Amino acid sequence: MIDSDLKLTEFLPVLRAATWVAVDTEADSLHAYPEKLCLVQLTTPQGDRLVDPLVGMNLQPLWVELKKHQLILHGADYDLRLLRKNHGFVPDRIFDTMLASRLLGEREFGLGSLVKKYLGIVLEKGSQKADWSKRPLTPRMEDYARHDTRHLKALSDILYAQLREKKRLAWLEQSCDRLIAECAIPASLQPDLVWRLKGSHKLGRPSLAVLRELWRWREKEAIAANKPPYFVLSHEVLVDISAAVVDHRPIDTFLPRHFSPRRLDGLNEAIQTGLALSPGEHPEVLRFHSRRHTEAQRVRFSQLEQRRNSRALELNLDPTLIASRATLLALAEDWDCHQADLMAWQRDLLI
Repeated sequence: MIDSDLKLTEFLPVLRAATWVAVDTEADSLHAYPEKLCLVQLTTPQGDRLVDPLVGMNLQPLWVELKKHQLILHGADYDLRLLRKNHGFVPDRIFDTMLASRLLGEREFGLGSLVKKYLGIVLEKGSQKADWSKRPLTPRMEDYARHDTRHLKALSDILYAQLREKKRLAWLEQSCDRLIAECAIPASLQPDLVWRLKGSHKLGRPSLAVLRELWRWREKEAIAANKPPYFVLSHEVLVDISAAVVDHRPIDTFLPRHFSPRRLDGLNEAIQTGLALSPGEHPEVLRFHSRRHTEAQRVRFSQLEQRRNSRALELNLDPTLIASRATLLALAEDWDCHQADLMAWQRDLLI
């Protein structure tokens, strides 16, 4: 385990000389709030190493060296967002084995499935939901973490050869570049949307005012307790309480058996704050109006969908990899405006 500046300094020449680097991360999203990066797994030709980002050492030299390499990851979306959010690190080049397998037509593209199919190795799954912020890591957790990167190079070599044979390497390069660009953009939370939980579309404006206050209260509770919000109260309970208090119904049945008096006081205060708002201060009920398409646009959509499905069948691809339904609708409305949203390989298959 690399858990000191000295150990990291000693490892950097190994990383610098590496001809390839496989990377994975672990976070504590199931156990803490907000989530944080808890472990970085690295495999090079010299073996597997684990880096502990929780000890407070200076990780900048690590990011500088990783930036110089094409990184091999599996399902890189979450890892890239976690690294960018927690440490501002965005790689220049990646090889995503999950993306590669999907572009080859694989329908079971989890790491375990691919490693078993191509390498004949069965990965242990027991530590998937472990608390990665705990120290020291158990031997079982360390072994699980190392196996997340240990086989990525061998897997990527096989997938690379198949992509080259099928002339789809450019597809992967474009897809990986798009993924890096998307993950480098910080998520923009919209204040009037972030608290609108599943089921809230059924609420009236007074209930929405209560829900907004309950969501704010729960966020503070979750951060103070360092627990995910659903450990405080679930989305469904917040929505149910918001509807009940406006209808003057009791809320006791919605609360957990061991709900502390302090939390109950905070909950009731949030409810009263929401109820005290004037009608003019109530959130608006969002109305989503689907756009009516012209007959020409419907015909164009049908043609695009048939072309996409035909090419997907011919190439043994998931059709949504070529274009989603929403993308097809946008293209049917205005091809010239929206074709720039497609990657070159997607556009070529739809023309």
